[in-house]
Amino acid sequence: MPQAELVSNIVHAFRKNLIPGLFLQFFALTVCLCYYFWTPARPFFMFFADLKTSYGAMYSFFSTSLFGGFIPFVYLLLTGRIKRNLIKYLLFTCSFWALKGIEVNYLYVLQSVLFGNGNDVMTIVKKTFVDQFIYAPFWAVPGMTIAMLWPKNNFSWALMKQDINRPLFTVKMPTILVSNMIVWIPTVSIVYLMPAPLQVPVSNLALCFFVLILAVLTKNSD
Repeated sequence: MPQAELVSNIVHAFRKNLIPGLFLQFFALTVCLCYYFWTPARPFFMFFADLKTSYGAMYSFFSTSLFGGFIPFVYLLLTGRIKRNLIKYLLFTCSFWALKGIEVNYLYVLQSVLFGNGNDVMTIVKKTFVDQFIYAPFWAVPGMTIAMLWPKNNFSWALMKQDINRPLFTVKMPTILVSNMIVWIPTVSIVYLMPAPLQVPVSNLALCFFVLILAVLTKNSD
Protein backbone atom coordinates (compact mmCIF):
# COMPACT_ATOMS: atom_id res chain seq x y z
CA MET A 1 0.00 0.00 0.00
CA PRO A 2 1.32 3.50 -0.86
CA GLN A 3 0.64 4.83 2.66
CA ALA A 4 2.52 1.98 4.30
CA GLU A 5 5.41 2.44 1.87
CA LEU A 6 5.45 6.18 2.53
CA VAL A 7 5.58 5.68 6.32
CA SER A 8 8.31 3.06 5.95
CA ASN A 9 10.36 5.36 3.70
CA ILE A 10 9.97 8.31 6.07
CA VAL A 11 11.12 6.23 9.03
CA HIS A 12 14.12 4.99 7.03
CA ALA A 13 14.95 8.53 5.87
CA PHE A 14 14.70 9.82 9.44
CA ARG A 15 17.17 7.20 10.66
CA LYS A 16 19.52 7.84 7.75
CA ASN A 17 19.52 11.62 8.18
CA LEU A 18 19.40 11.84 11.98
CA ILE A 19 23.14 11.70 12.66
CA PRO A 20 24.28 13.87 9.71
CA GLY A 21 21.45 16.27 10.54
CA LEU A 22 22.61 16.62 14.13
CA PHE A 23 26.18 17.10 12.94
CA LEU A 24 24.99 19.80 10.54
CA GLN A 25 22.97 21.62 13.17
CA PHE A 26 25.87 21.53 15.63
CA PHE A 27 28.21 22.81 12.89
CA ALA A 28 25.87 25.68 11.95
CA LEU A 29 25.39 26.60 15.61
CA THR A 30 29.16 26.59 16.16
CA VAL A 31 29.67 28.93 13.19
CA CYS A 32 26.98 31.26 14.51
CA LEU A 33 28.44 31.30 18.03
CA CYS A 34 31.93 31.97 16.64
CA TYR A 35 30.61 35.01 14.80
CA TYR A 36 28.88 36.51 17.82
CA PHE A 37 31.22 35.52 20.62
CA TRP A 38 34.73 34.77 19.27
CA THR A 39 36.34 38.09 18.37
CA PRO A 40 39.39 36.63 16.50
CA ALA A 41 36.99 35.06 13.99
CA ARG A 42 35.40 38.38 13.03
CA PRO A 43 37.90 39.29 10.25
CA PHE A 44 37.22 35.90 8.61
CA PHE A 45 33.48 36.50 8.65
CA MET A 46 33.80 40.10 7.50
CA PHE A 47 35.94 39.03 4.54
CA PHE A 48 33.07 36.92 3.20
CA ALA A 49 30.47 39.49 4.17
CA ASP A 50 32.36 42.12 2.16
CA LEU A 51 32.59 39.75 -0.83
CA LYS A 52 28.85 39.06 -0.68
CA THR A 53 28.05 42.77 -0.34
CA SER A 54 30.32 43.67 -3.26
CA TYR A 55 29.23 40.98 -5.72
CA GLY A 56 25.69 40.12 -4.60
CA ALA A 57 24.05 37.44 -6.73
CA MET A 58 27.32 36.70 -8.56
CA TYR A 59 28.92 35.75 -5.26
CA SER A 60 26.02 33.38 -4.59
CA PHE A 61 26.36 31.93 -8.10
CA PHE A 62 30.04 31.01 -7.78
CA SER A 63 30.10 30.26 -4.05
CA THR A 64 27.16 27.85 -4.13
CA SER A 65 28.59 26.17 -7.23
CA LEU A 66 31.87 25.67 -5.36
CA PHE A 67 30.49 24.51 -2.00
CA GLY A 68 27.42 22.63 -3.23
CA GLY A 69 28.85 21.25 -6.46
CA PHE A 70 32.60 21.24 -6.99
CA ILE A 71 33.89 20.32 -3.51
CA PRO A 72 31.43 17.42 -3.02
CA PHE A 73 32.21 16.26 -6.59
CA VAL A 74 35.93 16.13 -5.81
CA TYR A 75 35.29 14.13 -2.65
CA LEU A 76 32.98 11.67 -4.41
CA LEU A 77 35.47 11.32 -7.25
CA LEU A 78 38.44 10.68 -4.94
CA THR A 79 36.50 8.11 -2.94
CA GLY A 80 35.36 6.23 -6.05
CA ARG A 81 31.68 7.15 -5.72
CA ILE A 82 31.62 8.57 -9.26
CA LYS A 83 33.15 6.34 -11.93
CA ARG A 84 31.63 7.41 -15.24
CA ASN A 85 30.25 10.45 -17.02
CA LEU A 86 32.68 12.53 -14.97
CA ILE A 87 32.59 15.66 -17.13
CA LYS A 88 28.82 15.55 -17.45
CA TYR A 89 28.43 15.06 -13.71
CA LEU A 90 30.82 17.90 -12.89
CA LEU A 91 29.14 20.31 -15.31
CA PHE A 92 25.68 19.30 -14.13
CA THR A 93 26.33 19.55 -10.40
CA CYS A 94 28.25 22.85 -10.63
CA SER A 95 25.64 24.40 -12.94
CA PHE A 96 22.73 23.16 -10.85
CA TRP A 97 24.11 24.57 -7.61
CA ALA A 98 25.21 27.81 -9.27
CA LEU A 99 21.62 28.45 -10.39
CA LYS A 100 20.35 27.32 -6.99
CA GLY A 101 22.71 29.86 -5.42
CA ILE A 102 21.11 32.73 -7.33
CA GLU A 103 17.68 31.39 -6.43
CA VAL A 104 18.47 31.24 -2.71
CA ASN A 105 20.13 34.65 -2.88
CA TYR A 106 16.90 36.23 -4.08
CA LEU A 107 14.87 34.24 -1.56
CA TYR A 108 16.97 35.80 1.20
CA VAL A 109 16.69 39.26 -0.39
CA LEU A 110 12.89 38.92 -0.63
CA GLN A 111 12.68 37.79 2.98
CA SER A 112 14.75 40.79 4.06
CA VAL A 113 12.34 43.10 2.23
CA LEU A 114 9.29 41.39 3.72
CA PHE A 115 10.47 40.85 7.29
CA GLY A 116 13.55 43.02 7.77
CA ASN A 117 17.02 41.96 8.91
CA GLY A 118 16.41 41.56 12.62
CA ASN A 119 17.39 38.41 14.49
CA ASP A 120 14.52 38.49 16.96
CA VAL A 121 12.43 35.35 17.45
CA MET A 122 9.44 36.38 15.32
CA THR A 123 11.60 37.44 12.37
CA ILE A 124 13.45 34.10 12.46
CA VAL A 125 10.17 32.18 12.74
CA LYS A 126 8.64 34.01 9.75
CA LYS A 127 11.70 33.50 7.54
CA THR A 128 12.04 29.85 8.51
CA PHE A 129 8.35 29.27 7.83
CA VAL A 130 8.54 30.77 4.34
CA ASP A 131 11.76 28.86 3.63
CA GLN A 132 10.69 25.44 4.86
CA PHE A 133 6.90 25.43 4.44
CA ILE A 134 6.45 27.43 1.20
CA TYR A 135 9.71 27.58 -0.77
CA ALA A 136 10.89 24.03 0.02
CA PRO A 137 7.69 22.01 -0.55
CA PHE A 138 6.34 23.95 -3.51
CA TRP A 139 9.55 24.63 -5.39
CA ALA A 140 12.93 23.54 -4.02
CA VAL A 141 12.24 19.90 -3.15
CA PRO A 142 10.16 19.03 -6.25
CA GLY A 143 12.62 20.78 -8.57
CA MET A 144 15.68 19.20 -6.99
CA THR A 145 14.12 15.74 -6.88
CA ILE A 146 13.28 15.80 -10.57
CA ALA A 147 16.60 17.39 -11.60
CA MET A 148 18.61 14.74 -9.74
CA LEU A 149 16.88 11.99 -11.70
CA TRP A 150 19.00 12.92 -14.73
CA PRO A 151 22.44 12.07 -13.28
CA LYS A 152 20.88 9.15 -11.38
CA ASN A 153 19.88 7.68 -14.76
CA ASN A 154 23.33 8.25 -16.31
CA PHE A 155 22.12 11.41 -18.08
CA SER A 156 19.59 9.47 -20.16
CA TRP A 157 16.37 11.41 -20.80
CA ALA A 158 14.57 8.21 -21.73
CA LEU A 159 15.44 6.50 -18.44
CA MET A 160 14.74 9.69 -16.51
CA LYS A 161 11.21 9.94 -17.94
CA GLN A 162 10.47 6.43 -16.70
CA ASP A 163 11.16 7.59 -13.13
CA ILE A 164 8.72 10.49 -13.39
CA ASN A 165 5.73 8.48 -12.26
CA ARG A 166 3.07 8.34 -9.55
CA PRO A 167 5.34 6.90 -6.80
CA LEU A 168 7.72 9.81 -7.37
CA PHE A 169 5.04 12.27 -6.29
CA THR A 170 3.18 10.15 -3.73
CA VAL A 171 6.12 8.46 -1.96
CA LYS A 172 9.55 9.78 -2.90
CA MET A 173 8.91 13.55 -2.81
CA PRO A 174 6.98 13.50 0.49
CA THR A 175 9.78 11.39 1.99
CA ILE A 176 12.45 13.83 0.81
CA LEU A 177 10.38 16.77 2.05
CA VAL A 178 10.04 15.33 5.56
CA SER A 179 13.77 14.52 5.64
CA ASN A 180 14.52 18.04 4.45
CA MET A 181 12.44 19.58 7.23
CA ILE A 182 13.99 17.40 9.95
CA VAL A 183 17.50 18.39 8.89
CA TRP A 184 17.07 21.96 7.69
CA ILE A 185 14.44 23.66 9.88
CA PRO A 186 16.90 24.06 12.77
CA THR A 187 19.74 24.81 10.34
CA VAL A 188 18.03 27.58 8.38
CA SER A 189 16.85 29.09 11.66
CA ILE A 190 20.51 29.45 12.60
CA VAL A 191 21.34 30.83 9.14
CA TYR A 192 18.69 33.53 9.58
CA LEU A 193 20.29 34.52 12.89
CA MET A 194 23.29 35.75 10.91
CA PRO A 195 23.51 39.24 9.36
CA ALA A 196 22.12 39.39 5.82
CA PRO A 197 25.53 39.48 4.04
CA LEU A 198 26.58 36.29 5.85
CA GLN A 199 23.46 34.22 5.28
CA VAL A 200 24.47 32.85 1.88
CA PRO A 201 28.10 32.17 2.94
CA VAL A 202 26.99 30.30 6.07
CA SER A 203 24.30 28.45 4.11
CA ASN A 204 26.96 27.37 1.61
CA LEU A 205 29.23 26.08 4.39
CA ALA A 206 26.32 24.16 5.91
CA LEU A 207 25.36 22.70 2.53
CA CYS A 208 28.90 21.52 1.80
CA PHE A 209 29.35 20.09 5.30
CA PHE A 210 26.04 18.20 5.10
CA VAL A 211 26.74 16.69 1.67
CA LEU A 212 30.21 15.57 2.77
CA ILE A 213 29.19 14.12 6.13
CA LEU A 214 26.25 12.31 4.54
CA ALA A 215 28.57 10.87 1.89
CA VAL A 216 31.06 9.74 4.56
CA LEU A 217 28.40 8.08 6.72
CA THR A 218 26.71 6.48 3.72
CA LYS A 219 30.02 5.06 2.57
CA ASN A 220 30.79 3.70 6.03
CA SER A 221 27.42 1.96 6.14
CA ASP A 222 27.81 0.32 2.71
